Amino acid sequence: MQFNGLPFPGREREQAALARVVTDLVEGRPAVVTIAGRPGFGQRALLGWAARLAAGRGLRVLRAEATVGESVLRYGAVDQVLTPVDGLGDGARRALVGQGPDSRLPGLAELLRAARDRPTLVTVADVGRLDPVSLRWFGALIRRLSGTPIAVLAGSTGGHHPGWCGITSAPGPVPATQLTLSALTGRDLATAVALICGEPGEEPFTAAAAEATAGNPEVAHEALRRFAGRGHRPLAARVPELRSLAASVTGEHTARVLSGLPDTAVAVLRALAVCGELLDLPLLYTLAGPRAAREPGLRATLEATGLTVTSGTALRLRNADVRARVLEEMTAAERADLFARAAELAHRAAVPDEDITRLLLAARPAGEPWAVHTLRRTCAAALRAGRSAEAIACLTRALEEPMEPGPRARLGLELAAIEVLAAPEAGDRRLEEIIRTEGDQLARTRTRAADLGLTRGGVEGLRRAMLSALPAAGETERAELTALFWLSEEEREDDTALTLADVPPLPDRPPCPAQAGARAWQLALRAENLPLTRELARRAVTGQEGGGALTLPRLAAARALFLTDDVEEAETRLDVLHTELRRRHARAAAALVLAVRGELHLRRGRLDRAERDAVAAERSLPHARWHPDTAPYLSAVQITVALESGQADRARALAATAPPTGERQGTAWAYLLFAQGMVGLLDGRVTEARERFRSAGRRLLRRGHLNPALMPWRSMAARACHAAGDHEEAERLTGEEIALARRWGAPSALGWAQLGAGRVARERRADRLRDAVRTLRGTPSLLAFAGALTELARTELDAGDHRAASALVAELATFTTTHRPSSRLAERVRTLTERLGRSAASGTVPHPAWATLTEAERRTATLAGHGRGNREIAELLSVTTRTVELRLSGAYRKLRIRGRAELRTLIRAAEGYGTDVA
Repeated sequence: MQFNGLPFPGREREQAALARVVTDLVEGRPAVVTIAGRPGFGQRALLGWAARLAAGRGLRVLRAEATVGESVLRYGAVDQVLTPVDGLGDGARRALVGQGPDSRLPGLAELLRAARDRPTLVTVADVGRLDPVSLRWFGALIRRLSGTPIAVLAGSTGGHHPGWCGITSAPGPVPATQLTLSALTGRDLATAVALICGEPGEEPFTAAAAEATAGNPEVAHEALRRFAGRGHRPLAARVPELRSLAASVTGEHTARVLSGLPDTAVAVLRALAVCGELLDLPLLYTLAGPRAAREPGLRATLEATGLTVTSGTALRLRNADVRARVLEEMTAAERADLFARAAELAHRAAVPDEDITRLLLAARPAGEPWAVHTLRRTCAAALRAGRSAEAIACLTRALEEPMEPGPRARLGLELAAIEVLAAPEAGDRRLEEIIRTEGDQLARTRTRAADLGLTRGGVEGLRRAMLSALPAAGETERAELTALFWLSEEEREDDTALTLADVPPLPDRPPCPAQAGARAWQLALRAENLPLTRELARRAVTGQEGGGALTLPRLAAARALFLTDDVEEAETRLDVLHTELRRRHARAAAALVLAVRGELHLRRGRLDRAERDAVAAERSLPHARWHPDTAPYLSAVQITVALESGQADRARALAATAPPTGERQGTAWAYLLFAQGMVGLLDGRVTEARERFRSAGRRLLRRGHLNPALMPWRSMAARACHAAGDHEEAERLTGEEIALARRWGAPSALGWAQLGAGRVARERRADRLRDAVRTLRGTPSLLAFAGALTELARTELDAGDHRAASALVAELATFTTTHRPSSRLAERVRTLTERLGRSAASGTVPHPAWATLTEAERRTATLAGHGRGNREIAELLSVTTRTVELRLSGAYRKLRIRGRAELRTLIRAAEGYGTDVA
């Protein structure tokens, strides 16, 4: 611990004082010096340096070090001092070891006599730990120093006043010199860095050393020694390594200090480590134990350790490293008990929930309702702030508290809903356990657990759990579990362990709302009875609402509604469902609803909305956390949005997802295969695209999903077959799709099928496409309608009928207003416009003030110029009707026109059409 003879840089003053003591002792002059300071400030190092200096000058050196073990041993330190002294009588030696009569001051006379022959330096380290009789003995020695060549050096880790040690508390013939050690200054640390590391340290490094070691010489020396020993240089870039080493050394130093403290002081330090920043000192003393408040000098003892800092009346541990080591010195059981008692005191003191929760997370079960309430409130706050890991930890800890089975199951359900963000498999197992738990009071919780799990996509384990719960279920629970079971049937895999014998089929017209939703979806998938599908779907979404309603049946009903072309109603129900799921923090279910709503917007040609929902779905639940049975569906929506938005490279990257192998994949893979087929078709990989579409169809057909409204895989496969020259197969597929679409009866499905037939027709192509346009006009499937208009316009151009094509392109232009210029539809319209010889493909209106309109005003004005009403424009642009009115007023004012008639003339002129074209 020395640097060129110095115990520490910054101790020059103390070293000079001790050197004078040794010089005076050589000349026969006695002295008493006490060296006080916090642990690690260099008391022992200075005593050792003085002892070596004295020995080098020919003086006798006697040393003693008081230890915790010897603090209860009579004359423990005195025996250390007298052992080397010659001429010590047998009686004195027996008295020291407790085997003879107590002479009260054994060996003292012999020491005084020996010193007259040879001056003697006596050093005593840690005098605060001296046993009482040794303390009395050294006090007697000091009182007899007059005229005797003995110098006593006493080191103490007591307070700032060296006399506190007790040896010099009474006046003596030799005045005592008191040396008080302080923390190292920045200059001292800079010197230490240069000495130990062999070169001056950079200023940030030296500053970090001062902060990390709190100026404690012992900690600083050891940390720097280890730092240099690893070959590091004192550079700013190496501060993290220094901090790590300083933390380790601080921990070791803390452990040494704790080992020398009384139990009450240790108890208070532990209380400070647990909640020193939360509770005031009286409450901390209460936490530490009954003796803490009455212990004399306790605060002074704590301050003298160097482990604490004082701020006004508050007492805090110095830093996080000290706190960690104080807690590490406890057993796990002791820590858990201390945290539990601290949490209870914090609760009584009305400490904020977040702080009480921090205590509860490390505590044993409190066994009180307030603990669960606090943890749940903190969980809710963490979820609002996006701290999912903290929320999961809160509910996990809450489940350790004793509670009735019902509340425990409901809490487990809440936890499973958010565990999907970090540990989805654990959440699935938790849900299965809830479903298998018996008890009438858990009926509602069991169905909600099944609903939550199935919505995420976990099927096989949950289906087995539902089968085990069905026999004992009551009427309502049995009806809902049955509905959920049949809804999971579409995602099932071949599993011989499951038997359907105990699951009753769904009634044709079930009164139960959950079963109505399941039955509506069954009918929609099979393309059977559209009116009944619509009726049942509406019963499902209106018959069960609120926080306790099941999600999957309502989602299935909403999907059935948009297959029946009731898209407005479907969108409304999806909006309500998403809002409710967000409020319940059901992230997986909310993400799935967003993806479904994204598909709905996509079909309606609302590409911006579809993209927003696809992005929001992944933000709600990162793609990696989606269940393998549902993740491909999100990918499919994202791919299709990218394709239609003109982001071909992004679509290709998303479509690079490996295709499923084997047959153990849910129907979500059919959506992904379909989207991959569309990318392949775009890139001209006809054979690959055809196989993707057919594979998607096989997966759907295997489960009885016949409805072409679900996915027009037949017409898309027909396009690939047509491109490959297989015209007969193309016509067969489109004929089958048209037949199923007519059976189903939804205009959108039929129009899409007719569009597919027109695209591959070798005869009467224009007639077939006109049929598709007539069928799709007025339907919510705007993307399909735009596709039909595009194909028909291209066909009319090929036939040389420019007038008919012009009218079609004019109608198409109204769709491009709400699409990005890079979208596929906008690109098709530009191509057609160029073929027509029009010069306004860019959409520039020939009016000097057109450029002064904002982008929003231009889009709104263009739609109005194409004959769209305010309500329709508001719907297309996702704004309010009032916003449309304000934008149009602004456009009229800037363009200096009187209304829609003049606006229509401008728009038609911009597109290169005469105003006589209807």
